[in-house]
Amino acid sequence: MRRREFLVGAAMLAGAMARSRAADIPAPSSEGLDRITAFFDNEVTSGRLPGAVVLIKQHGKPVYLKTFGVRDTRTGLAMTPDTIFAIHSMTKPITCLGAMMLIDEGKLALTDPVSKYVPLFAKTKVGVQTTDSHGELELDFVAPVRPVNIEDLLRHTSGISYDYIGAEWVEHAYKAADIFEGPFNNREFADRIARLPLARQPGTLWRYGHSTDVLGSIIEIVSGQTLYQFLKQRIFDLLGMNSTKFVLATEDELARMARPLPNDFILLAGERDRLAHPEWQSGGGGLLSTITDYQRFSQMLLNGGEFAGRRYLSPSAFEAMTTDHIGPGSGVARDYFYFPGDGFGYGYGLAVRTDPGNAKPPPPGSLGELKWDSGSGTYFGVDPKLDMVYLMMQQTQNERSRITPAFKALVYDCYPPPLRRP
Repeated sequence: MRRREFLVGAAMLAGAMARSRAADIPAPSSEGLDRITAFFDNEVTSGRLPGAVVLIKQHGKPVYLKTFGVRDTRTGLAMTPDTIFAIHSMTKPITCLGAMMLIDEGKLALTDPVSKYVPLFAKTKVGVQTTDSHGELELDFVAPVRPVNIEDLLRHTSGISYDYIGAEWVEHAYKAADIFEGPFNNREFADRIARLPLARQPGTLWRYGHSTDVLGSIIEIVSGQTLYQFLKQRIFDLLGMNSTKFVLATEDELARMARPLPNDFILLAGERDRLAHPEWQSGGGGLLSTITDYQRFSQMLLNGGEFAGRRYLSPSAFEAMTTDHIGPGSGVARDYFYFPGDGFGYGYGLAVRTDPGNAKPPPPGSLGELKWDSGSGTYFGVDPKLDMVYLMMQQTQNERSRITPAFKALVYDCYPPPLRRP
């Protein structure tokens, strides 16, 4: 009885402390929210963007939700909160959450070599470019100093790349291998990646690439389910993410799908590639989702791995996922292709704000904030300091590099100056 009274008292105290903290955090200003509306209205009316959906939640409740423009210029159907978007790399945090669940349960370990699950990785070499005595570049292949492991896949230190990132020889090797030829599943794709040389020694450089796709294959091997079956059972169904999937199945879903402008050739090509491989459940970029679905995942992260009374990760596993693992002392270098950006480290599938950064003034945000975005223009941020999640769904590759930082600045401009910067 005393234990029960203690637990009830502790819960009441925690609730009172949370309410006190919430009372100390101002709501976003109406003028600031109006500026967000004006910005996206202008993007649509100027023809730079077909449409968008923006959502800001604070203290678990929506404080801003607006739709802009149309989901598809061919049909003229209006953008709605249940519009479905190709979220590309915002798939990665979800896949990494799935892997962290298996680690939490002792079914997978950070130190496990990838070759334990995908044996071809035992033969993977590292490409090293050197200059010969005549000044000509030549490529050599050497053994890795240690095996690629699960942590490398989670934090992008495996040496696995994309075909558009890194040295010229890396791009050539990936394109020459034709890794997207014909039908393939996750296991077959992991084997294709294993046959390619690593761009760097494991654990030495943050390099964006197909690491999370390989991780998706390992989730399948460990769980005995397809990646979608696992994510649906363990994450989507429980969180209520009912429109999040790899393949649309009904006419209603197809009608709700957002499309980029006709001149957004790169994104349209990516969409054709996705449709050409319905059998491939890409853990690195294959999911389709809505803003109302993804805000539930975001809120779970803000809640420390819990949502609606259900815990998805233990506190220690959640802390590991959201802690920088590539900062000082990690031995991990950064180069031009470091996408988390100024002031951010990287956890397991998420960028985490560690310092103000080098820019003067520093980019807006808070220490400890989590974020990720995608090549299709979608973005989400999780800010524990402001008890806020904010999301933008759009389909644009042409304008994303301009709109994304503008959107984030507009969100933080809704708050007083001391709360805008880390």
